[in-house]
Amino acid sequence: MDKKQAQKYIKSQKDVIIDINDRVWEYAETAFTEFKSAEKLCSVLESAGFEVERGVGKIETAFTARFGSGKPVIGLLAEYDALAGLNQKGGSALKEPTAPEDEGKPGHGCGHNCFGAAVVGAALGVKEYLSALPEGSGTVIVYGCPGEEGGSGKAFMAREGVFDGCDAALTWHPSSVSAVASGSSLANYQVLYKFYGVSSHAAADPEAGRSALDALELMNTGVQYLREHIPDAARIHYAITNTGGFSPNVVQARADVLYLIRSPKSAQVKELFERVNNIARGAALMTDTRVEIDFVKACSEIVKNEVLERVLYSNMEQVPMPEFTQEEMDFAGKMRASYENPWDLLEHAVRRCGESYRAQLEPLYAQGKNINDFLLPYYTNDTVSAGSTDVGDVTWICPTAQFDSVTTAAGTPNHSWQFASCNKTSIAHKGVLYAAQVLAGSVIDLLESPETLQKAKDEHKKRTNGEKYRCPIPEGVKPRPIDKL
Repeated sequence: MDKKQAQKYIKSQKDVIIDINDRVWEYAETAFTEFKSAEKLCSVLESAGFEVERGVGKIETAFTARFGSGKPVIGLLAEYDALAGLNQKGGSALKEPTAPEDEGKPGHGCGHNCFGAAVVGAALGVKEYLSALPEGSGTVIVYGCPGEEGGSGKAFMAREGVFDGCDAALTWHPSSVSAVASGSSLANYQVLYKFYGVSSHAAADPEAGRSALDALELMNTGVQYLREHIPDAARIHYAITNTGGFSPNVVQARADVLYLIRSPKSAQVKELFERVNNIARGAALMTDTRVEIDFVKACSEIVKNEVLERVLYSNMEQVPMPEFTQEEMDFAGKMRASYENPWDLLEHAVRRCGESYRAQLEPLYAQGKNINDFLLPYYTNDTVSAGSTDVGDVTWICPTAQFDSVTTAAGTPNHSWQFASCNKTSIAHKGVLYAAQVLAGSVIDLLESPETLQKAKDEHKKRTNGEKYRCPIPEGVKPRPIDKL
């Protein structure tokens, strides 16, 4: 069996792959609670003959599914967690929940239902390919990675050695464009600051009280002043998760704030973390309260790999781009009309690829299509995106690369109800099948070309300066669902 036959087999499994996509979309389970979603992926892989191990990395909803034997070992990274508060009716251009009682529940506003479905589809194709080869010709492993959204599941898995022994890893992400993903990302720490004070009657006995909410507000003010003195690309965000209750006549004895601290390098994040900690301690001193610093999770920056990027892009060129019907284009047009702050699509692509690509991008966007049914030109750069991903932790362990595939209307913002709506449509189904074929073809290329894989390893060693991976999450910190913080 060759690569094209493996990809043809993936297309024959269309119904299985789409069923994964839609079921996981319906389950919409958030970080570390993806029990039904993980089991759906595991059951399909197990039925196909993969050796499945559940609960890897000390995470109940993480798994590995292995097929084949011998070297090389190529990993496929799957995600399947949803986002809180983004429940949305699929295939609707109006903001509406799946049912009135579902308002405010989780939804797949980042498309991880598509993510996991395509990875399983790719693995099925690679399994057919390996089945026709002698024993010991290579191994493919699906890594079921929970909790990417706010949980850094891969970092916890990496800390436990789950990815050790993997020669290279590939993955993808649902998007409004089809393109290789190059450059790095922001490392981050997520930390919960819990302030403890003393309650009292705010009018009759204010002198007896010590306000935890005052401490929290002073901390936030201090961090505002810190922002002037941090690296340009660094970001510090916060969410107040506990204001101390609803009674203004009671001095608040407890207040919590969740911080996300980001910077291009893990070492920078660590330094900013200590500075934010000092501000929190100072706020507690000023208010005669106590602060507890609860480390939640962290992830590392991405180490890019141009060799693997080119392997992915070559396969993106070889697999025919999806063709979209007029009905799909019309739906995408209605979706685009719903955007409150629409992007300039051309300028967004230029920012992604670089100014030198403007001439190539202009004719693509001059068509004004509601779905970007084309492949962006190959680009590679060393820019740092404003986002973060726990894929970064895997990139420190082995050569890793990823790409984007269209599953939504043009310009659909991630983490939105529109993104959730699009990812249970025929547009998404087509993008998932395309992504599965690209991934499978890329894995097969690496299995067939030891020279290419070695070049990827050589690049990885050069970019990391031979430095071994160090997990940014301290020992003793355990993965927790967001409602358990």
